[in-house]
Amino acid sequence: MFNLITIGDIVIDTHVQIHDASLECKIENKPCQLCLDYASKIPITDSFQSLGGNAANVAVGAAKLGLETAILSSIGSDLNGDMAIEELNRFKVNTDLIYKEEKNPTRYSIVLNFQTERTILSYHKKRKYTWPKNLPQTDWIYYTGLSDGFKKIKSNLLTWLKKHPKTSLAFNPGSFQLKHHLDEVKKTASHADVLIINLQEAEKILNTTLKESKKINPIMNGLLNLGAKEAVITDAEKGAYVGSGKEIWHMEACPVHVVAKTGAGDAFSAGFVTARCLGYNRPQALRWGIVNSCAVITKIGAQNGLLTKNQMKAMLLRHSAIKPKPLS
Repeated sequence: MFNLITIGDIVIDTHVQIHDASLECKIENKPCQLCLDYASKIPITDSFQSLGGNAANVAVGAAKLGLETAILSSIGSDLNGDMAIEELNRFKVNTDLIYKEEKNPTRYSIVLNFQTERTILSYHKKRKYTWPKNLPQTDWIYYTGLSDGFKKIKSNLLTWLKKHPKTSLAFNPGSFQLKHHLDEVKKTASHADVLIINLQEAEKILNTTLKESKKINPIMNGLLNLGAKEAVITDAEKGAYVGSGKEIWHMEACPVHVVAKTGAGDAFSAGFVTARCLGYNRPQALRWGIVNSCAVITKIGAQNGLLTKNQMKAMLLRHSAIKPKPLS
């Protein structure tokens, strides 16, 4: 029996640190473009590899906060796949549900970190996803980014959930699903207990903008009208919102020194879903999500700043003045 099973691609991230003092590039005003001199040798200040991918980040984050977690995913029979298994085991995430493919390599990405923001070069390829014969019992499932071939997993997941109504579903669609299969995203959202997305993704799903809507309320209500029992909208340094049919809560981000924003969304999800799994209400879960996210952006890498349960308690106390507020 698990507290949380995450479903999504495992990725090996290669982080590259680019410093503005030594880099031949510039960032223009929004919409921004990261500009590198063509056919030049660009100096970097640091580089390292780490375990990544939404599902892996959330599984590790929830495990550090005390949950019994597992991950359902697909990797290649390669060194990157071996590295992923080793890292997940190190964080005590169960890896029995990971399928090894002989032909497809493990997913990987290049993360260019520049002035606290990141630009990600991501490798996607159709994968041979496999649903296990017997998925273990779990309190929550966190379903997130998969590559082409994800429909088999989605179909089996929805069938399994019908037979296990006590299991709650948190849905965080990935970039491939949002770009190429928006209708599938909307259908899956109708089955979610919690839909977690950022503001830009919400605008894309609803074909609107916050500027047009003027307030967050119409966007939140539009997401809830898809059928999710509650929805969460993250908005970077402006914090995050959680809403149900009766209320919407907002919490600002904590004042921390931002080093890199890679993994901020996954850290939020890990904190929020863990709190919900432990029985905390929406405003309390919002605090866990915000605090975990703010901790991650003080370090480089998606998992280096993830909090343990004791660290979470200490940081909640440190930022106790920042509280969720209901919106009218």
